[in-house]
Amino acid sequence: MSSATPAPRAAASVDDSALTQPVDRAAVRAFVRELKAQGRYPSRAAGSIVSLVMFAVIGVVFLVVGSTVVGSFISAGLSSGGALGAVFVIVPIVFVAAVLAVLVTFAVRFFGLAGAARWYRLDRFATANGLSFQPVASDPPLPGMIFGRGTARRASDLVHGDSQRFVEFANYQYTTGSGKEQTTHRWGYVAIKLDVPLPNIVLDAKSNDSVFGSNLPATFDRSQRLSLEGDFDSYFTLYCPDGYQRDALYLFTPDIMARFVDHAAALDVEIVDDWLFLYAKRDLSTLDPATWSWLFSVVGALLDKLAQWGRWRDDRLTADAAARPTADAAAAATGATAGAGATAGAAASVPFAVPAALLRPPPGVAAGGRRLKQRVPAAAIVIFVVFAAIWVWFFLLH
Repeated sequence: MSSATPAPRAAASVDDSALTQPVDRAAVRAFVRELKAQGRYPSRAAGSIVSLVMFAVIGVVFLVVGSTVVGSFISAGLSSGGALGAVFVIVPIVFVAAVLAVLVTFAVRFFGLAGAARWYRLDRFATANGLSFQPVASDPPLPGMIFGRGTARRASDLVHGDSQRFVEFANYQYTTGSGKEQTTHRWGYVAIKLDVPLPNIVLDAKSNDSVFGSNLPATFDRSQRLSLEGDFDSYFTLYCPDGYQRDALYLFTPDIMARFVDHAAALDVEIVDDWLFLYAKRDLSTLDPATWSWLFSVVGALLDKLAQWGRWRDDRLTADAAARPTADAAAAATGATAGAGATAGAAASVPFAVPAALLRPPPGVAAGGRRLKQRVPAAAIVIFVVFAAIWVWFFLLH
């Protein structure tokens, strides 16, 4: 998920011609051969193999049943003769030809060069803008809230670069449930690598909430909400770990809040470890030039301000670092005293314990700030209570 390539260009200089220009089929086939030679061509997913088998079965059934029915119509037409007979002969043939054309078109688009042509366009678009392209990445090891859930986790259409800092645009999906209850969840994301680990902070965009509340896959304890100045709360609900309110205020200065409101109000935001994620419930790596122009403007506006976050340090780590030498020294002194038979005048402390005030916190986040506290959604609790009440009434009281 990394490559030694330049960072994204500014939105004003986005070269999106590769997304819309006609592509040569021979060039696409050559591109596919190149992907296979480099080991970057993804193997068929299980779902695609199942679809291929179903398609083949439907085709065989159609040929067997269709040939019998069409043969009967043609025989009847030839026997009756005249205009009606001609209709009985021509109409079935035209119908079969039309159905075959639809099936062949579907097969070519689904199993042929359509997907490869999309990859070809995105690869050329990435190259034109100083980026790199990767068709698929299985189960990407990213710490964001949408990752690590369910099964069949896969990122696709990855466009990335890492000159000034790593930035990746991609689509992502995972599956939950099984059988008839199986659901595929689809997301688009932008991942930006930060200079240092930061507290786990979430900006839940209000513009994409539904009547049932947030569209995020995780629900956070309301005690972690933090209200910021101005009209920021009209666009985002901010969650930060307990005790990290002052740190959130340090990170989200008025100028940074303005950048998020002006450019990313349609996206959910998560800071976790040394990553900044932007999420959307739709594909973000697309063939739509307008989407790319918008995304490049969002990233460009944020990159201009993220450098100041690299100066943040967690003061709690200073206390931990200062306390450890003292505790270790005390334990060592206790052990030495016991071994020497409590010799008089034994040192109760060591002279090299560094005062906490002289220590600068190392990069990192104390345990309490690394992850937000999650809770069970209220809707899930209500549904469970209703079903439990129905079950008790039907099986025990009825």
